[in-house]
This record gives sequence, C-alpha cells and structure tokens, in this order.
Amino acid sequence: MTDQILTLKEVVTYLKLAEKTAYRLTSEGKLPGFKVGGSWRFKREDLEAWIEESKK
Repeated sequence: MTDQILTLKEVVTYLKLAEKTAYRLTSEGKLPGFKVGGSWRFKREDLEAWIEESKK
C-alpha cells in the first residue's frame, strides 16, 4: 500500500514546489489539505484531483 496521507515536505517533493509556496497555497485554501495537531497533511487522491482540476 502506498502512503495515502502526505506531509507538507512530501507534498513539496511531489509537486516540486518551494516549501514556502506550498504552505502559502495551503493556508489560502488553494491546495487541499487539513491540519492534524497543528501540522498540515494531504490526501494523495485530493492532490491528484486538484492537479486534474487545475489543468482545465
């Protein structure tokens, strides 16, 4: 089973973004994520859907 929940650092690598950019997009609600104990987490399927939607 692949990791379905990613950390911010994993998302940075996955999307090839600067950490600051990923944090800003998430804080602004533009990148789909949720907080667990004060740390951002991301569902891989939500990111993939966001990528597909962004291509339109």
